Amino acid sequence: MAVSVASALVSSRFDYANSVLFGCPQKHTTRIQQAQHALARVVTQQRSGSSLPTSTELLKQLHWLPIEWHIRFKLATLTFKALHTGHPPYLADLLQYHKTTKSTRLSASHLLSVPWHNLSFGSRAFRISAPKIWNSLPPHILQSQTLDSFRRHLKTYYFQSAYPAP
Repeated sequence: MAVSVASALVSSRFDYANSVLFGCPQKHTTRIQQAQHALARVVTQQRSGSSLPTSTELLKQLHWLPIEWHIRFKLATLTFKALHTGHPPYLADLLQYHKTTKSTRLSASHLLSVPWHNLSFGSRAFRISAPKIWNSLPPHILQSQTLDSFRRHLKTYYFQSAYPAP
């Protein structure tokens, strides 16, 4: 029950407008990550100490993505919704599929065009960051037909990326 309450109340606050943090220096996401670690300790009723599991191990046990990966997950999900439903239209209008030639049509059919930009701050805009994240995903995820299957495959992929097996 604690996991459900934490996910519903506190984790939703982590999600609020966190996509603006994509590409920011780590110092800007550190406090949110520390809060997520504290929440994991509260939910699992663990206290800080050397013999107890680390915060990262608790996140893995709870099957929670670290904040950096959660931001990517949110942006990828918004991109999927914009591409497949056209909603919200102000985001869908920012995305364009990569123009392909006959020779590259099969491999690039699901890729998005990344607009040119010259400032590092500009690279954090949705029209730049969403195609970068989208194009970094494996083809089997990009070819998902429903939002549920996309989210399930994406979370599995990001979970494996965030917590690589030893």
